[in-house]
Amino acid sequence: NSQTFGDGPIIFLIHFSSPPSLLPPVSSPGKEILPRGVISATLRSTFQSPTSKYSISDRDLESRGFFLRRTISGLNFDHLNSVFVAVGFPRRDPEKIKLALEHTDSLLWVEYSKTQKPVAFARATGDGVFNVIIWDEVVDPSFQGMGLGKAVMERLIEELLQKGICNVALYSEPRVLGFYRPLGFVADPDGIRGMVYSRKQRKKK
Repeated sequence: NSQTFGDGPIIFLIHFSSPPSLLPPVSSPGKEILPRGVISATLRSTFQSPTSKYSISDRDLESRGFFLRRTISGLNFDHLNSVFVAVGFPRRDPEKIKLALEHTDSLLWVEYSKTQKPVAFARATGDGVFNVIIWDEVVDPSFQGMGLGKAVMERLIEELLQKGICNVALYSEPRVLGFYRPLGFVADPDGIRGMVYSRKQRKKK
């Protein structure tokens, strides 16, 4: 369900629970691993582009040895897979990760200069015009609490806004709604909720 109001996009979040077999746990930026759950969102008309007010500037990140990357060039899929596993995702086939990222519209990852490995990551897929979903937002547990997850989200959201995309969805869990709300997300507006397809539910019929 998507809506636009006034002169700009609106952000709303739709939370619903789902069968454990459907969704992997999702990591909260700088926080603990999240239980399974879903939140959908579009960008609020009052949301301000974070260009001039990133919580951490590119320069500050670089001074700490963190470099932002927006392509898969130089990204080691095995190392990224290790981050996924570290936050509770199932281990994935590196070739499938590569294929998924090649079909991703926008992505952003943070490379730590001392190891040249990814320590934070998020990506978005969609139709390029109306709708997009943010996936795989993760922060290496050893680097959580440093603001890297927020830094990635701020910049990814900005990129989506600049493309004129109205509706954004992401996966999260109720305990960390407080992280996403300052970024412009709102849960269950007017009672709107979503659903996911369940193979287990279908087998019961």
